[in-house]
Amino acid sequence: MRLFTAVLPPPDQLAELAAEVDALLRLPGADALRWTGRPGWHFTLAFMGEVDEALLPDLRTRLARAAHRTAPFPLRLHGSGHFGQRTLWTGAAGALDDMRLLGERSDAAARRAGIPMDEHRAYHAHLTLARARTGVHADLRPFVDGLAHFEGARWQVSELALVRSNLPAGGTPGEGPRYETLDTWPLGQGG
Repeated sequence: MRLFTAVLPPPDQLAELAAEVDALLRLPGADALRWTGRPGWHFTLAFMGEVDEALLPDLRTRLARAAHRTAPFPLRLHGSGHFGQRTLWTGAAGALDDMRLLGERSDAAARRAGIPMDEHRAYHAHLTLARARTGVHADLRPFVDGLAHFEGARWQVSELALVRSNLPAGGTPGEGPRYETLDTWPLGQGG
């Protein structure tokens, strides 16, 4: 099963973002993008890829420990950006160092549980909103500009989530992965 750890924004903050994205969907060129499903909006912390189910008990124990060692922290959805001409995202503002630390602890927990992790990359907090369709050149500037001044309401990140990514099985064009939260652990409980 394909797994990753994540910070999941609360429903009120997701609703704020959804209102902004609804405005972007009315811009010319929006149909050249494959928009991510709103139930899947999240900040990935550590991507593990395919994980043997036999490793899950130890992984869960280690992720619980990582969460408990990390104090809750403030965050808000903020601004926009893009990776090349392929990916549109909104970012985060607040205690980004704390979120980065939670990601590093998640990565270390996975390694210690026996999961081979990719080489460590610099963490860039982002929530993917859309990707250019394959073979289509998309101008992301109007969408980045449309979200540039977005400032979501602050919330307190209080848990770490383990999420399963279910890749599309059918041949439906534009179908994206479905995400299933397998477990969550409260932050800052000691231990």
